[in-house]
Amino acid sequence: MTQPWIHKKKTDLLFILSPPFIIALIVVLFQKEITHIQNQFSFLTWLILIVCIDVAHVYSSIFKTYLVPSEFNKNKKLYLGIPAVCFVVGTIAFLIGKDFFWSLLAYIAVFHFIRQQYGFMRLYARNEIKTKFTVLFDKIVIYNATVYPMLFWFLSPDRNFTWFVKDEFLQASHPQILSYLNVVYFIIFGCYIIQQLCKFIKTKSINEPKTLLILGTYISWYLSIVYYNNELIFTAFNVISHGIPYMALVYFREVENAPSKKFSFKFSNFAGKLFGFIFVLLLLAVFEEFIWEITVWEEHIQLNQSFYIPDFWQFLWVPLLALPQFTHYVLDGFIWKNKAS
Repeated sequence: MTQPWIHKKKTDLLFILSPPFIIALIVVLFQKEITHIQNQFSFLTWLILIVCIDVAHVYSSIFKTYLVPSEFNKNKKLYLGIPAVCFVVGTIAFLIGKDFFWSLLAYIAVFHFIRQQYGFMRLYARNEIKTKFTVLFDKIVIYNATVYPMLFWFLSPDRNFTWFVKDEFLQASHPQILSYLNVVYFIIFGCYIIQQLCKFIKTKSINEPKTLLILGTYISWYLSIVYYNNELIFTAFNVISHGIPYMALVYFREVENAPSKKFSFKFSNFAGKLFGFIFVLLLLAVFEEFIWEITVWEEHIQLNQSFYIPDFWQFLWVPLLALPQFTHYVLDGFIWKNKAS
């Protein structure tokens, strides 16, 4: 079977498949130092993980949509309609309550993160000979890797990390239910390992990228949510394993070999496509987070003059600032449909 790499073996391994394995290795080797890093370098970890990766990856999808005139004109109603709907929904949610708004966004974000792993799995399975059973089993395996850790989180209120804000998920302590789910989780994982071993014995081949993608998903979601109970470990796994592969996918598929006239500006002449791609993402991410910091959070950046938005206007301001990520979560379900086949 021809290995279904998205770009090339080396680049897929480095940017899409290896992040969870690299983070796991770092966590195992430097577990004692993580608390020190979290306490002493909180601004630096926030800048690198949240701003330069998490927020930056949100904007990478514009290189497949809003910055491509032909694509934008073809789907103008979709690309204008989704942000409008997201803003209205966000505003209504915030009027119901600030906590309700962040809970809604957190659940949508979780769904988006889960679906990304499913989408990558299907991309790497596109050259396989499929049956109804293998397609169903693949779905069960990838959702087992992602949904169980989230159920563990919902049923274990003692987690020391959040997705966005405290108490964003409905939670209740149910250790007995968790024990049953735990058994199901490891049975499914065990069946997957057995299936892969039988397939290798029979065919003498294995779908390397798909296997690494699934194993990496199991590692990142289980270690970050279930095994460890540490904010920095969760953030590193969550952000890097999701953001880096997504940005790599957009760059390899939409930017690297794109003709010079594809985008709404002369991207190929902007000191190289890779530099331009990274520069635009970082510029937008830093600008957005700076606005969040001086007008809403005031946690990592404090200025002599306060720009804090009064609570009365936050029902408009917060949904507006959250619009890029809200749009990204929803729009992402549309723009890759024809790719993940």
